[in-house]
Amino acid sequence: MNLKTLLGDYPVTRALKDGVLRSPRIAFEFADVKVPNTAFKRVVRDLEFDVAELAIVTFLMAKTHRKPLALLPAVIFGRFQHPFLLYNAERGAMAPRDLEGRRVGIRSSSVTTVAWLRGILNDDYGVDLGRVKWVTFEDAHVAEYRDPPGVERAPAGKSALDMLLAGELDAAVIPGPPPADPRIRTVIPDPGAAAEDWQRRKGAMQINHMVVVKQSLLESEPGMVREVFDLLLRSKKLAEEKAGQRFDNSPFGVEANRRNLEVAIDYIYRQQLIPRRFTVDELFDDVTRALGA
Repeated sequence: MNLKTLLGDYPVTRALKDGVLRSPRIAFEFADVKVPNTAFKRVVRDLEFDVAELAIVTFLMAKTHRKPLALLPAVIFGRFQHPFLLYNAERGAMAPRDLEGRRVGIRSSSVTTVAWLRGILNDDYGVDLGRVKWVTFEDAHVAEYRDPPGVERAPAGKSALDMLLAGELDAAVIPGPPPADPRIRTVIPDPGAAAEDWQRRKGAMQINHMVVVKQSLLESEPGMVREVFDLLLRSKKLAEEKAGQRFDNSPFGVEANRRNLEVAIDYIYRQQLIPRRFTVDELFDDVTRALGA
């Protein structure tokens, strides 16, 4: 069976994407997409892929709108988000509470990194999220979602970093390596220590992307879905053997992710991105719940 697949380049996917691991039953047709999140609209709007990585916020919003996608208990990308909220120190110091009344650039209102950071700002620093002036650069992946009132769209052709340096934004969420500019600082002081403290208190890690399959594939070929999961798990184990360490940022299995998902669902619900708190168990069926057990 040929499975059209969207997976980024991570240690846990490398053996599968490089062909080190093969299956006599499955041929993965990997999409030529360098940055997977640029194709998430194709996952949820066009249902283009049989197997795909997908941001956890996008999946929960897609589930709300009854998109025929099924979640596998496989995290392929997770990280702590504390370092990615930035400001321009040339225009004065900024602490988290200073964000109230200020303009903060975000890629979209439903980006997973942004959702985690909003939860952190509200819970840990007492920031009133309703008083922050959010500026978005693109639509949500799920077409049915609309920005809440008061959210502003950035001018076409502008980037968050350029607007930050020009003083058109007071802060911005910019994932990835820090910009090579001495003026750029993190709003959350000592983000590494803050992330460690958050993990101790919450007993969780911050999920970014998990794996989904088409609901129709799960229903018609449950054995194929089990094999997809098994191949991903074997790919992860090969990466761990090569690195000589376990990847705590890519847990597999429902129980390994239960607390991570509980915290994510709570943040996402309180930000009104989904209308109710899903339970972890209702995200899975009998087939997917048993994966990795």
